[in-house]
Amino acid sequence: MPDTAVSGPATTGASSATQDVKELTYGGAVNAALRRCLEEIPETLLYGEDVAKPGGVFGVTRGLRRDFGDRVFDTPISESAILGSAVGAAMLGRRPIVEIMWVDFSLVAFDQVVNQLVNVRYVSRGELVAPVTIRTQQGSAPGACAQHSQSLEALFLHVPGLRVCMPWTAQDAYDLLVAAVHSDDPVLVIENRTLYPAGTGPVRLGGPAQQPGGLRVRREGTDATVVTWGAMTARVLEAAATLAGEGISVEVLETPWLNPFPTDEVAASARRTGALAVVHEANTTGGFGAEVVARVAGEGVALRVPPLRVGLPDARVPAAPSLAAGLVPGPDAIAATIREWLG
Repeated sequence: MPDTAVSGPATTGASSATQDVKELTYGGAVNAALRRCLEEIPETLLYGEDVAKPGGVFGVTRGLRRDFGDRVFDTPISESAILGSAVGAAMLGRRPIVEIMWVDFSLVAFDQVVNQLVNVRYVSRGELVAPVTIRTQQGSAPGACAQHSQSLEALFLHVPGLRVCMPWTAQDAYDLLVAAVHSDDPVLVIENRTLYPAGTGPVRLGGPAQQPGGLRVRREGTDATVVTWGAMTARVLEAAATLAGEGISVEVLETPWLNPFPTDEVAASARRTGALAVVHEANTTGGFGAEVVARVAGEGVALRVPPLRVGLPDARVPAAPSLAAGLVPGPDAIAATIREWLG
């Protein structure tokens, strides 16, 4: 997976003493980020269902209980208790990293996020902070049922005070998680199950922790700006390559941080190309793509064609891979939609 970053976030003073480059999968990069934070921040705790002794249902947290002892522990199957305890621990000076296996299950504890976690700084008049990092994963995966395949980032992006990011590359899986744990704001890090075993690549470890924000220019283009995030980035890039062979030049912007969102950079690209499309794995209705379009319109950008949103229809995602493939936009479908849209 490419790792171009024409525009990126600033860094903070917090840093690991050394920098190294290792060949890691996406899941391995998440493990390395957790290990770094546990090593350099004594207040860090890591817990959730099966994250300690089993090493995580996806194997992402293997070895951390062995190396960090009781700071890494398993919890009962109670998402509300996991997040509620994290709020209290953060208010008392800890820096919890909690895992919710599937984003679908976070809704059981949605009240802990909306009414408790994000309100800590506000209701205490800034005397307290709640630096909680919530790790979860979402998206359609082969064999996943309707309760394990939703993309719910828009629900959380409606909540003021919560940072949200969706890394795609192994490098961003490492960098964004480190940034999240160092942040004094609560952060939701949404990973993707299908990416954990993704092809090994070089990951830069150590160095200063980044500030939340920034985007990645994954492909430059002149005819249209296509904004995407998470696992859909690979499909959009494949579609862009197909269109390039037909003489259609598409600029692909990946926005791993959805809050804060790089509105200025996206608007500048759309102003230059004159066309804006947003592609995401979530349902099109009420998806964050509508917010992206509204923000660009609010910047006064004049487009030569109406903005385009590409996502899932308003339907549940079936467990059968063949049926799911008919709902989740693939590279060919994305290319065909953009081709027709641009005329």
